[in-house]
Amino acid sequence: MRICLVYDHLFPQTVGGAERWMRDLALRLAAAGHDVDYLTLRHWPRGEEPHLEGVRIVPLADAGRIRAAERRALLPPLRFGLAVARYLAAHGSAYDVVHTASFPYFPVLAAAGLRRRGGYELVVDWHEVWTREYWRRYAGRGAGTAGWLVQRKCIRVAHTAYCMSQLHARRLVTEGYRGTPTVLPGLYAGSAGRVADVQVDPALVVYAGRHVPEKRVDALVRGFARALTGHPELQLEIYGDGPERTRIDALVRELGLASAVRVLGQRTEQEVAEAMARSACVATASEREGYGLVVVEAAALGTPSVVVAGPENAATELVREGVNGAVAESSAPDRIAAALTRVVDAGPTLRTSTARWFADNRSQLEIERSLDLVLEGYERQSVGAGLYSRTPF
Repeated sequence: MRICLVYDHLFPQTVGGAERWMRDLALRLAAAGHDVDYLTLRHWPRGEEPHLEGVRIVPLADAGRIRAAERRALLPPLRFGLAVARYLAAHGSAYDVVHTASFPYFPVLAAAGLRRRGGYELVVDWHEVWTREYWRRYAGRGAGTAGWLVQRKCIRVAHTAYCMSQLHARRLVTEGYRGTPTVLPGLYAGSAGRVADVQVDPALVVYAGRHVPEKRVDALVRGFARALTGHPELQLEIYGDGPERTRIDALVRELGLASAVRVLGQRTEQEVAEAMARSACVATASEREGYGLVVVEAAALGTPSVVVAGPENAATELVREGVNGAVAESSAPDRIAAALTRVVDAGPTLRTSTARWFADNRSQLEIERSLDLVLEGYERQSVGAGLYSRTPF
């Protein structure tokens, strides 16, 4: 089959769960013998072109500045949507399937508008579906309402929908999707035990992720500072990068935490995996997650997780209190501190339980079944088996 994947980011040039999923999907499809093109923005210097075995990477435009102030900038997604429209107008008929991430939305609208001309099937990954209330909190009343309306337009075009959590599958239907979305069972593509010989540090907490407002790294630092009052031996290592990093550095200094908190920046996958393996827990105060891949990656290494409950956080679906981690009731410092303390105090017993949880659920957590479902869907579509219900515009 001839498959076009569309996402404005590419792993590891940018790091996130959606990037990893699209990268792994591209590699799996190519390994299965399909022709795969990956349309994206250029997040790398010219002359340093990335490589995915068997995949043609097509940078349609330079990424530019992706974020403005505390949220995504409008211009790069709009520019990408227009570039996707131009590309599919010229080349859409070369594909059997166009498979795009839902966000940014403009490529979805472009692909939907050109589908009849191109004759391809449209598939959309809904990593997250935002309510109107959340849109308004995120972008303000006017811009937030506009964003929500564009999202609803994308939801209502005819397409096959995949979600990564039950939370967002329910949201998709509530917001107007007229089919039945498929919830993919897992996204974990690593190998459990690859750093199993690392010596565990019972006082180490690790954060690994982007430094953007919705990840609330500042709330994690404040919660960690509160936990230090009862556990002065604790250490926090913060991995990743983003526009909030300078503010996090300043907060660490302001709270007098320089001896207990290390902001280590972007590191290799192997370095981050080793840090997670030797830590007492992996912690995040993220407000919004479409899946929570870091919870599974940590559990594969026997490391429990701390996450924060909230209406936008699907990662809580992956954490069972006292089994593979702890759930803080809110992002308040005392609540995060209490969750960190519960995990640290549980020690080796919780690590054993976490490893057992991963082993018991491994077949549903690993990416292979999700990739199989998508590939089977493509192939059934190609022979006209009608696996997915079609919804008219």
